[in-house]
Amino acid sequence: MLAVFTAGLMLGGTVSATVIWLLSGLSAPLPSSVRTSAILGIAALGAARELGLLSLPLPQNARQIPQEILQTNLRRGSLQFGFELGTGVRTYVSSTAPYVLALALLLSHEPLAIALLTGAAFGTGRALSAALTYLSQDDDRAAVIATRIPHLKAATAAISLCALALLLL
Repeated sequence: MLAVFTAGLMLGGTVSATVIWLLSGLSAPLPSSVRTSAILGIAALGAARELGLLSLPLPQNARQIPQEILQTNLRRGSLQFGFELGTGVRTYVSSTAPYVLALALLLSHEPLAIALLTGAAFGTGRALSAALTYLSQDDDRAAVIATRIPHLKAATAAISLCALALLLL
């Protein structure tokens, strides 16, 4: 079922990226320097939020995907659950990173292949957590990771912002 769930996550991420790519045509008339500045500004705000320097509510659907999805047909339910989680639309997303990524895709107006790969990578990243939990077979793994998450989020936000600035400037 992990493979079906992963396929759903990747498909959901790819569909979301495709929609963002279609909308990105609206940003194409803006000069490249304006789009780059906006991406860096959004990334800086995202990093500041992750570091706890800024309190910024995220636009989201703050609810869980219903468990009934998995109870009717496990295979179809795993695919649907993965798809909905992969889109990031019907679930709670606490991290700023997916929003920064979505806005960067929207403003950068990259080729479709880049958007599709980005969406698939987003889904794969979400699947990695489930796969590592499954493979570890450690009941205490979630508690250990939960204590490390704030430090990892802060470091990742700062490093990502620096890397993005170097790539875009």
